[in-house]
Amino acid sequence: MSSYYSPSHLQTDAQKAPLTFDLPCPHLSALNNGSSITPGTRLDLPLWLAEMLAVSKPGGPGSASLATLDLPAALGPRVLNALRADPVSVDLRAQAPWFYGLGERMLELFDEEEVGDVLTDVRMLLKSSICYARHLLGGKIGMG
Repeated sequence: MSSYYSPSHLQTDAQKAPLTFDLPCPHLSALNNGSSITPGTRLDLPLWLAEMLAVSKPGGPGSASLATLDLPAALGPRVLNALRADPVSVDLRAQAPWFYGLGERMLELFDEEEVGDVLTDVRMLLKSSICYARHLLGGKIGMG
C-alpha cells in the first residue's frame, strides 16, 4: 500500500465508488443534492467517503451498517469480460483515471479473487506487449 500522502493514493481515493444506503440518513441530504437519503438510495461518492460510510454502524458494534459499498463500474463484469477478451482494446484510463490503484483499493475492501486475477493477467500482458514493441523498435530509436 502506498503512503497516505502520496499523490497517487490521494488520486485513487478521490475516484467515485457506488454506495447504497441501508438506513435513512436525513442529516446527509447534502450528499444527494438536498434530497433525503432513504434506504436503497444509491450515490457515487469519492472512495474515501464511501468507505467511511460503509463501515459506519450508527447503532453500535452489533448494529447494521449505514450503507453498502459496491464495486465500481470500472471493475464490473462488462469491463472484466472485455479485459479477458482483448486487454489492448480497453482504454483503462477511460474506465478510471487511476485504474490499477482503484483495483488495488477494491481488493483491500472486497474478497474478489476474479478481479485480482484479471488485473494481474492484464498488467502482465500489457507489460510484455510494451516490451515486445520496444524490442522491435529498439534498433531504430536514437539513430538518425
